[in-house]
Amino acid sequence: MARSLDGLVLAPVADQAPGQVGTGTRFTYHERDGRIWAEYRGGDVERGHLVGTRSGDLLDFRYVQLRTDGTTSSGHCRSTVVPLPDGRLRLEESWAWESREGSGTSVVEELAD
Repeated sequence: MARSLDGLVLAPVADQAPGQVGTGTRFTYHERDGRIWAEYRGGDVERGHLVGTRSGDLLDFRYVQLRTDGTTSSGHCRSTVVPLPDGRLRLEESWAWESREGSGTSVVEELAD
């Protein structure tokens, strides 16, 4: 199992569609006893939160966000934690909105110090 996500800051490696997370979004992760949670903001996202579980290198969580235009949305995501050669962590994600139509994949990586 890859190391803990606790205290790590991650960012998307590419922009998503407008109104979603992008390279300007920062996720601050927390982890304890198989539970994960994070706060995120940046780009079109004014404030976002996610909560879920970790089993080995698999994450399963729900997310909710408030966008800068005042609209809200929520969804479900499953991610795989992948160690990178330089020691940082990557999350390879498969997500789907629950509050509206749409789904996709994304990648977020731990920011270097």
